[in-house]
Amino acid sequence: MDTELAKDIKEAVLEVLNNSDMDSTTEFQVRKSASDLIGIDLNEPSRKKFVRNIVQNYLEERQAKADADVNNTISNNNEEEAEPEEEESEDEKNNNNNNKTKGAQEFDDEGDLIICRLSDKRRVTLTEFRGKSLVSIREYYKRDGKELPSSKGISLTPEQWANFSKNVPAIEKAIKKLEGRMN
Repeated sequence: MDTELAKDIKEAVLEVLNNSDMDSTTEFQVRKSASDLIGIDLNEPSRKKFVRNIVQNYLEERQAKADADVNNTISNNNEEEAEPEEEESEDEKNNNNNNKTKGAQEFDDEGDLIICRLSDKRRVTLTEFRGKSLVSIREYYKRDGKELPSSKGISLTPEQWANFSKNVPAIEKAIKKLEGRMN
């Protein structure tokens, strides 16, 4: 993608983001509105990934600003003298640096956010399909150096994911009970 096109896309996406209700707007809606603004299809995988990165950076900057505002408010309201912070040990510094590296967001070739890798061939991704967000737990295979999703797996809507995650403690309890019978 040439730099002029990238600049146009970024400006359009930021304009849409700045004029959107961030509590209800989806990435798909942002991409669609930005597409309409500049007259270019942004659903092509490399453009979709580019837009996702712009949205992610925007949200991270917005969160950092909100955190800074909260911290400033707290420090302005706090009249007590703050205790000096303890210095981190080398081990803590190394662990924090590793966590930052591990916490860096990873996207696949289609621009979908990889939440975690369960194994070499299985992963959990956050994806969009026909304008709907889905949590996918899927097996992948390699072809021509690319990791591609197989048909083995499941995709859940946010509502289905919420229902599943709410029931995880019951699932864990049933697994422990079953394991207890087997021992």
